[in-house]
Amino acid sequence: MAGRTLLLFSAVCLLAAGLNGAAAQGLLGAPPAKAPAGTAPDDSVTPPATPPGGAAEPPTPPVALPPSEPAAPIQPGSPTAVVRPFYDQVGLEVDPAQRGRFIDPAKTVLDKSDALRKSGQGECLDPNMALDNADYDKAEIDKSLKTLEAINDDQAKVIVAFVVAGNPHRLEWKFKKVDGEWKIADLLSVTGEWALSQYQCE
Repeated sequence: MAGRTLLLFSAVCLLAAGLNGAAAQGLLGAPPAKAPAGTAPDDSVTPPATPPGGAAEPPTPPVALPPSEPAAPIQPGSPTAVVRPFYDQVGLEVDPAQRGRFIDPAKTVLDKSDALRKSGQGECLDPNMALDNADYDKAEIDKSLKTLEAINDDQAKVIVAFVVAGNPHRLEWKFKKVDGEWKIADLLSVTGEWALSQYQCE
């Protein structure tokens, strides 16, 4: 009986020793191999940026803007056609030869201005009211001049905008149709806040 016990004890010891050896040999999981020198990842290198979920897309080419539409031609006899000469020749509004383009209240003020000038008592109106009393620079005005016309039955207005010496100006010409022709009834400066009809030339 004692011999069999000793034999069983020896077998258990051998089995334990074998398991310890197996564990030592990595049979329960081989130890990770050391990476060769120089193959460790370099944290200083920044990976190429990619959008989430995929590779980087090529840049989208810029979209070309459509060409701006040319300005509509001025219709003969329209309010805009009546206004345009005042921006081609400075001081045309105070020229007595142009008085037929006006009706009251503008005509009355211009007639009184003419009478005051003839009497030798001086000038009542500025010589370049169409330009909002700004310095005359035809090239600059021609480059920046914009007009907007609005007609309502026998009345109309033309908004004129332009830039002189970097300063924007905006005026409003008021019209009334008389015997089928557009006549200037008043001239207002939106920028300067004055109106031709408010002048007292006496």
